[in-house]
Amino acid sequence: MPDSVELADKVAIVTGAGGGIGRTYSRGLAEAGAAVVVADIDLDTATATADELKADGHRALAVRVDVRDEKSTSDMAAVVAAEFGSVDILVNNAGLMAEVVGKGGLTSMPLNLWSNTLAVNLTGPLLCTRAVVPYMKERGYGKIVNQSSSGAFMAAQAYGITKLGLVSMTVSLSRELAPFGIRVNAIAPGMVNTEAGDIASPPELKEMVKHSIPFPFGEPEELIPGLLYLVSSGSDWVTGHTLNIDGGWVVRV
Repeated sequence: MPDSVELADKVAIVTGAGGGIGRTYSRGLAEAGAAVVVADIDLDTATATADELKADGHRALAVRVDVRDEKSTSDMAAVVAAEFGSVDILVNNAGLMAEVVGKGGLTSMPLNLWSNTLAVNLTGPLLCTRAVVPYMKERGYGKIVNQSSSGAFMAAQAYGITKLGLVSMTVSLSRELAPFGIRVNAIAPGMVNTEAGDIASPPELKEMVKHSIPFPFGEPEELIPGLLYLVSSGSDWVTGHTLNIDGGWVVRV
């Protein structure tokens, strides 16, 4: 963690934080001093993550949220504001990957799976953003980070489509919210060693990745410096940007 990052006066919401990368994000923000709201559709896993943070002396709160539901996201933001007095940071991490990757092409995958993938991966970040924006506007400040993916920039079927849509949403929101002091950026991780990543990545894909990417596999903790940069004052002149943290997988010139 960069020594210059200090979030002691900030309140951060991380969705999908009961496990995986979201859990790691929660710890990274907490160790930088933020009060962290662990939001997940599974309240048990959210509570376990929050309890671990509190046991280590951090401020944390577990909240159940279904990012597909407007009332649920609105209730989440209201609870956080009532508990901590503000919402300064939103990390839109909740998403479907293992549940959708490899489940069929666009012309064959079940339509209900397509709809649910859009609802979680694309509508979810929008609803969560809409829920916290009024509180951020009150303070004239906010940092929103959307979790995209390297899959956004390649043929990754429904998953990639939603993650590329999230890149576009990041740009649009950055323009819309800039007058209110709110910065909106995204992170596009590459192949990260998590349980969900293992499920979504067959052995043949991993073998291809191993030989075609300069630094092919990363740990969730390696995403933390990028996240802390995007939520800290050090990135106040950065908005609408998608930060690739992928070991050199996606090449853009």
